[in-house]
This record gives sequence, structure tokens and C-alpha cells, in this order.
Amino acid sequence: MPQVAQGVAPRLDPLRTACDDAVAELLAAAPDIVVVLGSAPQPGAWPGDAGGSLRPYGVDLRTGGAGPDGLPLALAVGAWLLDRAGWTGRRAYVAATAEADASEPLGAHKGREAVLCMADGSAKRSTGAPGHLDERAAGHDARVATALRIGDAAALAGLDLDLAAQLWAGGVPAWRALGQLLLGPDRPRGSPRTSLLHHEAPFGVGYLVATWRWDGVVGAPTDG
Repeated sequence: MPQVAQGVAPRLDPLRTACDDAVAELLAAAPDIVVVLGSAPQPGAWPGDAGGSLRPYGVDLRTGGAGPDGLPLALAVGAWLLDRAGWTGRRAYVAATAEADASEPLGAHKGREAVLCMADGSAKRSTGAPGHLDERAAGHDARVATALRIGDAAALAGLDLDLAAQLWAGGVPAWRALGQLLLGPDRPRGSPRTSLLHHEAPFGVGYLVATWRWDGVVGAPTDG
């Protein structure tokens, strides 16, 4: 988000473009509802008019609907991407945690559902990273990238929560919830068409953007 990145925002232009492209493909499928999924300290679900605020992070910016501010950070960023894309249709928000299975509220909506999954990679990819360097971090992000590239829902559902905590990979609960949804009884039939649009680690943090699509319905696992 340029308002947050400020002076280093131009370095993140390729990431931002990839996010915009992923969301544009998701919306081009004309879903009945877009569900924003992300990791958060507490599980929960919010209606489409919910809003989020970046004030706790020093930025006077509000995202989402006109309802009360309450969206966790990952969902607030997802709302910002939908706002940026001009989406005015139905939306909902679901937060996943390591302890709670979010696949049930994810699949609770009527109609053709698209999922915008906001999930960050590890934060220990370099000595300058927020969590300093952990030699396992690059391998973890590479496994996630492979799963996103080939459409491997089982690999996402099976990501190691303990390792994720050690690597500061806060997005793993959301990826696991998405994988569990796509392995469930209401999963789309067949294999998705997939595209890994972006994978790099500026500032030592893993950023990945991908799209998955089945028969005109898109799920877009992305990091904002």
C-alpha cells in the first residue's frame, strides 16, 4: 500500500501490479460474492459493509464499507484491493487462525463464490528482514510458491503451523483454510487453471501472488 510504504513504494510497484492483475481476473469471472480470507489473532466473520482502519499503523486510511471499523489487517488490505479495483458487488470477510478451522464460514455463502486470500510469506528471508535470517525461510516460501503454481490444495492444507510460527509466516492459517475448503465436499470439480504472477522477497519478506480458476470461477491466493 503506497500510503504505508511511502518512500519505498516504487520498489513494490511490480508486486502491486501483480495484485491488481490477480484481483482483476477474479472480478472478471463475475462472482456473486467475493470473500476476503486472511489470518488474524482471533477467528471471525464480518459482513460486506465492514470496514478497516490503518490508523493503528500510523496511516489515516480507511478501507471497505461504511460499517464499523473492525477488520483485522489482512482483511483491511484485501478490502483496499477490492476498493482499488472498483468492486461494488457483494463481499464478506473471514479470519483464520492456527487454532480454528475457517473452511466452514468460507463455504457458507450462496451463489458463485470467489475467494481473495490475503496471506504473507515468511519474514526471515535476509539479515535485514523483520525476523532476521532463517535459512529455512526460502525453502518454506518456495514450497508455497510451488503449491500456488500447480494448484496443489493439499499442500496448502498441510502447511506446518509450527514452522510457520518460527519463520513469522503469518499467512499460513489462511492458506491452510483455503486448501481445506478446496478439498471439502463442495470443492470445484477438476483441476484449476493456475498462474504464479509474482514471487520475491523485498525487505526479506516473502510476497507471492497467484490465481486459480475453475470453469469461470476464480480463487486468488495473494499477498497484498
